Amino acid sequence: MAKKSIIAREHKRQRMVAKYAELRKKLKEEGDYDALDKLPRNANPIRLHNRCMLTGRPKGYMRKFGICRVKFRDLALYGKIPGVTKASW
Repeated sequence: MAKKSIIAREHKRQRMVAKYAELRKKLKEEGDYDALDKLPRNANPIRLHNRCMLTGRPKGYMRKFGICRVKFRDLALYGKIPGVTKASW
C-alpha cells in the first residue's frame, strides 16, 4: 500500500486540475501563454499519475477497472468483478 501522503498528494492534484480546467482551456484557445505560465504547475493534467483506487499502487494499473493488477487478480478470483472469470483449459 502506498503512503497516505502520496495518495493525498495525488487527490490534491486531481482537484486542482479540475478547478483550473476551464481556465486552462480558455487561455490555450486565446494563445495567452504568459497567463498560462502563471497558473500552478499542478493544474496541468500531465502531472497526474494513475494509481490504484484501493491501494494507491502506481505500477501495474489497469485503466479499464481503475485498479492495479494485484487487486484485480484477487477480486477476479473471488468473483467480485462482473464478467471476469479465471481461464482454465
